[in-house]
Amino acid sequence: MFTLRPVFSNLAKKNLLRTYSSASSKVTGVYVPNKDESGNYVVTLIPGDGIGPEISSSVKRIYKAANIPISWEEVDVTPFLRDGKTVIPDEALHSVKKNSIALKGPLATPIGKGHVSLNLTLRRTFDLYANVRPCRSIEGYKTPYDNVDTVIIRENTEGEYSGIEHEVIDGVVQSIKIITREASERVARYAFQYALENGRGRVTAVHKANIMRLSDGLFLNVCQEIAKEYPSIKFDEVLLDRACLQITQDPNMYGDRVMVMPNLYGDILSDMCAGLIGGLGLTPSGNIGKSASIFESVHGTAPDIAGQDKANPTALLLSSVMMLRHMHLTTHADKVESAVLKTIAQSQFLTGDLGGRSTNTLFTDAIIKNL
Repeated sequence: MFTLRPVFSNLAKKNLLRTYSSASSKVTGVYVPNKDESGNYVVTLIPGDGIGPEISSSVKRIYKAANIPISWEEVDVTPFLRDGKTVIPDEALHSVKKNSIALKGPLATPIGKGHVSLNLTLRRTFDLYANVRPCRSIEGYKTPYDNVDTVIIRENTEGEYSGIEHEVIDGVVQSIKIITREASERVARYAFQYALENGRGRVTAVHKANIMRLSDGLFLNVCQEIAKEYPSIKFDEVLLDRACLQITQDPNMYGDRVMVMPNLYGDILSDMCAGLIGGLGLTPSGNIGKSASIFESVHGTAPDIAGQDKANPTALLLSSVMMLRHMHLTTHADKVESAVLKTIAQSQFLTGDLGGRSTNTLFTDAIIKNL
């Protein structure tokens, strides 16, 4: 049987392969399955742009080989403008609302046509308030850092990404940062619930309340209040710049814990931590809401290699593992996760971004063989 490296040893005592998880319905709302006539779970699939269709195809092949009871409902989210605002097609919106679960490949936002970020539009449309990004070292891919094991939970709806900007006078632009008690409470509670249910003993709030005393001060105060509801979970706080310095000096300082933070800080720190384990191509992500959740690969569309059978599907696959656990299909999640990690550990069919020479097709074939 494939053995995970020591970084997973504590977690393995509870569940050998439960590497990428989601917190329960106590926080996110109850997942209500939508099944087809065959009894399969219907999941919205947004293949995305660039290499998106190729890595989505890999996921579909692997799921079919593993006999996972999923029926994919593919939709196109190519945006259009309505009254000057970016709008997702009604068919796509209806699919996600109906199924309450989606898997999404990378998306490219049209430049110079008045569109805002498609990812941001989806998060706002479905109120996906918590972005969850586990960053763990993977056996078979050596980086300068060993034993990285942290989870970053990012408030996903406001902060500097509220999108409220205007030009005060010529040459002076003002961008408004929004922090609310409601949004801070729900992401903080999600972080503590995640820590409780995934065997992580500490939650760390990342902030800049020393400078932004009102906005980040509110976020920090709310985290301190929510911490009292979870006496079994230790709580501390750290300034953003100090966290960045310490985690690059010694990632183990932030191992086996959950880090929760406002929107912009989470965007920066989650990508930085992804770099510690080998990049965004190995990093899964989930956007959690009460009525719907979207799991995604957060790397780019890589148009330079699109259609050349060179894409690495690992990030989307591990995101789908998070999705399966969110759907309570734990056994199937373990099966896919084990095969992916075993294939990487064998190092024989790594794609170019991981230093190998394999194609997407051969890498996918190897995962299927290891199921």
